Formats: sequence, structure tokens, C-alpha cells
Amino acid sequence: MVHMPTVNSTATPDRGSGMEHLQAYRAAGDGKHRANKPIEARARSRRLLIAAAVLFAAGIAGTESKAQSSPFAPMAGSWSGAGTVALDDGSTERIRCRAKYAPIGPTMELSLTCASDAYKFNFAASLKAEGSAISGSWSEISRNISGSLQGRGAGGNFELVAAAAGFNANISLKTSGNKQNVAIRADSQFRGANISLSK
Repeated sequence: MVHMPTVNSTATPDRGSGMEHLQAYRAAGDGKHRANKPIEARARSRRLLIAAAVLFAAGIAGTESKAQSSPFAPMAGSWSGAGTVALDDGSTERIRCRAKYAPIGPTMELSLTCASDAYKFNFAASLKAEGSAISGSWSEISRNISGSLQGRGAGGNFELVAAAAGFNANISLKTSGNKQNVAIRADSQFRGANISLSK
């Protein structure tokens, strides 16, 4: 009689134990992802803040660049000073003057007010530059006259002609740093003025 060898069957793995390990692994992974979310949110917020700061700085740089590109930029601001005015009878008057220039791109609004004990004028103008060519309009408020302006220039230095019915004047503006000279030559009772301004 042949005796068959007895084969010991392999023990069946404990499925319950394996599932517990898998669930524990998944739970650990979920916990890790949940822990990373606040870090990712902070990093995203930081990136958004940096992007906003870059855009803001670019906007400022663009605005400053636009202002600097204006042919009237060296004149911007408020100026004051003194000079003399020559009248038709040959007399001269010492005058105190204030000027304000407001350039925006290729355009500029300006006002120039000068006065002495016996004389005063208020000159205002709107100018536009196309290359080195300047055009615009002007008015003398206290005498209620107005007309056109034509001329040439750039960089705060301009030669202009102010014209109106019965009136013509040559106006020279020369700007260097915070100093400016204004010379006016006219063909009316107001013969001219020489003014030195600073800011």
C-alpha cells in the first residue's frame, strides 16, 4: 500500500487585515492632501499678489513715461519771478509774475499772470504739439481779447506768435532746469516784457 504524502494547505490571508492596511494608507494620503491645501492656497495668493504688484508698477511706469515724452514736460508745474514790461509811451514797469504749466501728452494748458502797481495782464493758452510744430489758442482775460498761436519748439523751448485782430506778439520761452526766461514783443500799447521765472 502506497501512502500519499500529506500536503499542508497554505493558510488563507486575513482579508480583514489587508483592508485595514489599505484604508489606513488611503487615510494617510487624504490627510497629507488636506494638509497641503492651506499651503497651496497661500502660495497661490502670494503669486496673485506678486502679479498685481507687477501690473501696478508697470502702469505707473507707463504713466511716467507718457508724461516724460511730452515736449512740454520740462515746464510742468508752478513758477514765479519778476521782470519788466515796456509800454507804448516809453515807460517801463517792474512786474511780479506767476506761471502755471499743465502738460498732458502732446498738449498743455498754461497761464501767466503779471502785475505792477499800475499794470496787469492775465495770459492763458492751450497748446498742442505735432512734432516740433505748435498750434493753439490764447486769451488775455483782463482785456477780453483772444486769438491763435502758432510756432515751433520742443523740450521746454518755444518760439510762438500770438495773433488777434489788431494785435500780434512774438513770445519766446526758454527753459533750463528750474529756470525759465519769457520774452514778449508786441505791436500795441503793450510793447513787450522780459520775465525771469523759477520753480
